[in-house]
Amino acid sequence: MSRKVVRSSKFRHVFGQGVKPDQCYDDIRISQMTWDSNFCSVNPKFVAMIVDASGGGAFMVLPLSKTGRIDMSYPTVCGHTGPVLDIEFCPHNDNIIASGSEDCSVMIWEIPDGGLTTSLTDPVVKLDGHSKRVGILSWHPTAHNVLMSAGCDNVVILWNVARGEAVVRIDSIHTDMIYSACWNRDGSRILTACKDKTLRVLDPRKGTVLFEKEKAHEGSRPIRAVFVSDGKILTTGFSRMSERQVALWDPKNFGEPLTLQELDTSSGVLLPVFDPDTGIVYLCGKGDSSIRYFEVTEEAPYVHYLSLYTSKESQKGMGYMPKRGLEVNKCEIARFYKLHERKCEPIVMTVPRKSDLFQEDLYPDTIGPEPSVEADEWFQGKDGQPILISLKDGFVAATKSKEFKVIKSLMKTTTASAGNQDNGGEVQALQKEVKDLKAAVEELTKRVMELESKH
Repeated sequence: MSRKVVRSSKFRHVFGQGVKPDQCYDDIRISQMTWDSNFCSVNPKFVAMIVDASGGGAFMVLPLSKTGRIDMSYPTVCGHTGPVLDIEFCPHNDNIIASGSEDCSVMIWEIPDGGLTTSLTDPVVKLDGHSKRVGILSWHPTAHNVLMSAGCDNVVILWNVARGEAVVRIDSIHTDMIYSACWNRDGSRILTACKDKTLRVLDPRKGTVLFEKEKAHEGSRPIRAVFVSDGKILTTGFSRMSERQVALWDPKNFGEPLTLQELDTSSGVLLPVFDPDTGIVYLCGKGDSSIRYFEVTEEAPYVHYLSLYTSKESQKGMGYMPKRGLEVNKCEIARFYKLHERKCEPIVMTVPRKSDLFQEDLYPDTIGPEPSVEADEWFQGKDGQPILISLKDGFVAATKSKEFKVIKSLMKTTTASAGNQDNGGEVQALQKEVKDLKAAVEELTKRVMELESKH
């Protein structure tokens, strides 16, 4: 009689754990909007959350160390005139964050190192190009200052943020609302999932469809899709009977899924987060009180269920920490920031190991904060592979994070106030130059007089 052998995997015993109450962020009024985005973005410096705001949209940015109860009067970023729907930190500069809103605009903000001391109302750059609300934002993984936005006008725009201009506008492909849009690992492809139940893999610079799959999931509820390893695509959606499903596809052969699993009958949309270093995909359902995780491998059935983290309270949103922000000495392989009604709770995913030594098999070299190409080069056709860093000694920024420079003379759209600030800066710089020149002239005059008196 053959016994079923349990598949061996170093991630079979990964377990999730909420942190102690004093390490949570309390008394935050998380946004009540019903939009299906993460509502939260984190990096090794800050955690940002979309909050309720009267008369417009706002989000809060807290230094990671500022745990405990957050004062009601804590400053927010509140420049939008409509509710904020999505926020995302720039992967190449931890102080830069983008926000998309119901007011049809995208704004880029610079957060000072210690966090905000006063509310921020003037963005560094304002990007206007959508005619309906902007619900999806995604920074390019390897090109500096390239941002993708997708709106309810069924349009995807690729921005050169430094110039403040829309370089690529993909407006004739999607026939209905776009549910999700993401880049592949080196940013040479875009994957979108649309209300017309079609998955599309696009060439971002040409704006053309390379592969597409109609009716990836039969149900009418939203589909989400992400690239996983080797160019494969993982989708979450619903069956005709409204059961939640997860499927894996090979875009080169889009006919049938490599695997399709039915999960349960909950109604929340599953937001997939893929970790390329470990091959683990985490499914966080909006309104669920659990996070499921699966390992994606080369051999059938390709998507292997690992485990489930459950808690008592449901999640309104979820932030995912980049690898360089994790504690490697505790074998932490992922950290989520779960949004409750009134607080944000970090959840740590750990591989149980007895040794205190650095576990090289858990932490292969991972994507660092250094971009490999500039925006102009990328739009001209140059692709850049991610620049990898080792986590062996914990991540330390070897160089100053990539400075965010805006080419003011080429800016197409900046807010009036931002323009005034810039003019003020230019005036100050010119005044300083004049002062320096005067000092130099005085010095030369003095020397000439000294020489004349000698003769």
